[in-house]
Amino acid sequence: MNLNLNQERSIYLQIGEAIENDILRGILQEEERVPSTNELAKLYSINPATAAKGVNLLVDAGILYKKRGIGMFVSQGAKQQIQAKRRDEFYQSYVVRLAAEAKSLSITKQELIEMIEKAL
Repeated sequence: MNLNLNQERSIYLQIGEAIENDILRGILQEEERVPSTNELAKLYSINPATAAKGVNLLVDAGILYKKRGIGMFVSQGAKQQIQAKRRDEFYQSYVVRLAAEAKSLSITKQELIEMIEKAL
């Protein structure tokens, strides 16, 4: 897990996002054990409670699950679940705003499609 903690967002959110990123990249596979909260705390020099808060967000979302006495593991379907969540966030954060701005600039649907294709 490669993570450069910054002050822009809460550390526990960054920890959760880093684990999600590793799942999306295939670094962490389904049914694979993830680093413990103590391992994360030591690795990033943070409080174990902060690391636990980030991990527990993923447990609550069903992305990770606990095996009593063994640790946290990646759930079946976690990658698809993360992709679906992030696609929705992408749509809400970028596409909706893009369409609104295009409309205010009188950019046609075809022009917008051409712009996107050019950018890709």
